[in-house]
Amino acid sequence: MSDQNPDEIYVHPQGLCESSQVGRGSRVWAFAHVLKGARLGEDCNVCDHVFIENDVVVGDRVTIKCGVQLWDGLRVEDDVFIGPNATFTNDRFPRSKQYPESFAQTTIGRWASIGANATILPGVSIGQHAMVGAGAVVTRSVPPYAIVVGNPARIVGYASGRPEQPGSSTGIAPPQKPGVTRTGIGEVTLHRMNFYKDVRGSLSVGEFQRDIPFEAKRYFLVYGVPSAETRGEHAHRECHQFLICINGSCAVVADDGYQRKEFLLDAPDIGIHLPPMTWGIQYKYSPDAVLLVFASHYYASDDYVRDYADFLALACAPADR
Repeated sequence: MSDQNPDEIYVHPQGLCESSQVGRGSRVWAFAHVLKGARLGEDCNVCDHVFIENDVVVGDRVTIKCGVQLWDGLRVEDDVFIGPNATFTNDRFPRSKQYPESFAQTTIGRWASIGANATILPGVSIGQHAMVGAGAVVTRSVPPYAIVVGNPARIVGYASGRPEQPGSSTGIAPPQKPGVTRTGIGEVTLHRMNFYKDVRGSLSVGEFQRDIPFEAKRYFLVYGVPSAETRGEHAHRECHQFLICINGSCAVVADDGYQRKEFLLDAPDIGIHLPPMTWGIQYKYSPDAVLLVFASHYYASDDYVRDYADFLALACAPADR
């Protein structure tokens, strides 16, 4: 092995690779079996006791650890890590000797990581840079950069920068006194609103185009959200939004296409301004959370960008993606 040309395909003497569609530099180790129809990219590492079925496409620089089976219908993009004994499925209602007309397609996005012993149900998508915790059972699609754990898997956080540009996803604290703090995520700003408290009760107040940096044409309230659920997951082409959690708490992830940070809204005098072309996510709702959102535009479905890949195409230069 030490004399192997890095551009050559290596198959261990006790491994079996029937496919001719294997990229240079890939390695197939002992007791692994790659069927004839499978496609394997460059510089992949297929560890011991891995089985790859015919209708499987694996991108470049993918690591598949020991004891993994990749079944028909699986698409694995570049730079994915698949941990030992991770389990993929392609039929929700399997019966012996009964086969569907086609198997559900499951997609693992670029730079995603699948933890050891995780189970991925058929037909889901794992977004780019997402992380699936060890032993998690993924029953529905996972958004880009999301970190999911448990059975069924739920979102507990979001990864920060790209793996080649790691960074903290923790947000900065809002100002202690009324004022505005830049977050470093595009033009996203945190606001501490005017707050007054006396024996008669508490009052928080803000003025449009002063404290809130636009004239609102619409508002909506989000409440009664189960703690495991995530909302948002979109950007706006033209609409500004200003979010205040007027009761309870929730977390807001702001993403400008280059980096993202998470901010906690846990007081009615804290607001966050999400300008156009900011990917926004809200999650970790407390049971009593009430989120108030002011919007600069009337509702228009064509103002929404709901696919993260489309958002990156609009927000980032091609060389940055």
